[in-house]
Amino acid sequence: MIRKTYKDKNTTFTPLYKNLLAWQIADELAKSVYKTTKTFPKDETYGLTSQLRRATLSVALNIIEGYARNNKNEFRQFLRIALGSLAEATYLLEFALDQNYLSTNAFKEITEKRNRCGQLLWKLFQSQTK
Repeated sequence: MIRKTYKDKNTTFTPLYKNLLAWQIADELAKSVYKTTKTFPKDETYGLTSQLRRATLSVALNIIEGYARNNKNEFRQFLRIALGSLAEATYLLEFALDQNYLSTNAFKEITEKRNRCGQLLWKLFQSQTK
């Protein structure tokens, strides 16, 4: 579940959650969504754009918060929440595609990251059993 050690250019301290592959992909997903939603209609700023951004950002944030609790059961609970946020993002991406706010290529690219993130999150969740 761990990719190569994450190197932070700006500090000598690197939080350990950054070594989790699930977090790394969730981070990439959130950044892709933020970049892509810049082209959404302005009247969606406080609607779909905001909701999609919050859902994908929530995935990475819940991994961080759960990891910081340093308790396996709490970590599992936060991973459950992250999985729920990922499911929410899935619907929102499909909705954005249906509304023609996303190109097919952008949808495919983000969905591939979303799927990879889901696989890794699920494996991480399962690895935290008693």
